[in-house]
Amino acid sequence: MNLPFYIARRYLFSRKKHNAINIISAISVCGVALATLALICTLSVFNGFQDMVAGFFTAFDPELKITIREGKVFDAQDARIQSVRALPQVAVFTQTLEENAMVQYKDRQTMAVLKGVEDNFENLTEIDSILYGAGEFLLHDAIVDYGVMGVELVSTLGTGIQFVDPLQVYLPKRGSKVNMGNPAASFNHEYLYSPGVVFVVNQQKYDSQYILTSLDFIRRMLDYTTEVSAIELKLKPDANLSSVKSKIERLLGDDFVVHDRYEQQADVFRIMEIEKLISYLFLTFILMIACFNVIGSLSMLILDKKDDVKTLRNLGASDQLISRIFLIEGRLISLFGAVFGLVFGLILCFLQQRYGLISLGSGGSFVVDAYPVSVHALDVVIVFFTVLAVGFLSVWYPVRYLSKRLL
Repeated sequence: MNLPFYIARRYLFSRKKHNAINIISAISVCGVALATLALICTLSVFNGFQDMVAGFFTAFDPELKITIREGKVFDAQDARIQSVRALPQVAVFTQTLEENAMVQYKDRQTMAVLKGVEDNFENLTEIDSILYGAGEFLLHDAIVDYGVMGVELVSTLGTGIQFVDPLQVYLPKRGSKVNMGNPAASFNHEYLYSPGVVFVVNQQKYDSQYILTSLDFIRRMLDYTTEVSAIELKLKPDANLSSVKSKIERLLGDDFVVHDRYEQQADVFRIMEIEKLISYLFLTFILMIACFNVIGSLSMLILDKKDDVKTLRNLGASDQLISRIFLIEGRLISLFGAVFGLVFGLILCFLQQRYGLISLGSGGSFVVDAYPVSVHALDVVIVFFTVLAVGFLSVWYPVRYLSKRLL
């Protein structure tokens, strides 16, 4: 057995001459463990919120979205697009067309984003899971076109879920200048009716702006035939998302861009990642402060073991070996603190997942009642090695300095 490790282990568990040293050592372990626990729980809560937000977008955004790199629309009959449709990994292929429009209901007006989709949009996303109302998801019938609005847009226009009067939609005519004498003549004007449902994504970008309607309705208003602004795809369950994405990128070339769900909402998830990183850095700083307890514990231990050090030197131990004993002692304190912190942190995360111990409040204004938690294995590994690295580095210089001054 390694002699410095053996002696350091005995020092860690053996009874000291002064009980205060045992207490300070225990406090040192607890300090590192609490900092580790805080790191695990905080990062897991951020993961939980990120997974929750991703779940909201799952009901609205497709698995893969193809857009043109330059410009706003492209021809859906392009041979490269049709080659994507023929891929065996593609389960649902749908065309979409988005455009900003002015909408009016009675005496209220606002700007909205019209998203025209095909009839298979229900198969593409989990739109049914975010619909509210007594009606059903309907885009058109033989007589009229329907518009499914976000809940905040409904509030802005004051339509209610089931509005009786039609929603008026205005889009500028392509290639025509605004006639100042009769501005209305420069706009295409159509009506959308209520299918009796609204959607709630719990994201302001969608809930306050978007209206889902039929693709033919927007094409008719924009005087388009086969143009689309995006192709949205759902893959088969056994398909590998990253490999299929790479394959589609090779098929389409540099003229098109392919985004997965996270890339479609890059700004939202980037902000969440930055918040998570900042929290990690702050808690790592707190961990460094906790490690000062380890230094205090080691300094008192060095004073307590002066007689042992003299005996070791008489037996031929070098100064380097003696320094290594106390260095390993500090590292063992950090190691035990990291292990205990990880174990209790994971237990706390499990209890929060299972029972929702810490709630967000009883006002009912939150999407979830308790803090969401999602433990990622990579975070556990990062936290463990962060604690070890900070703990090991924090005791290296103090031990060398104290060994020279006190022994």
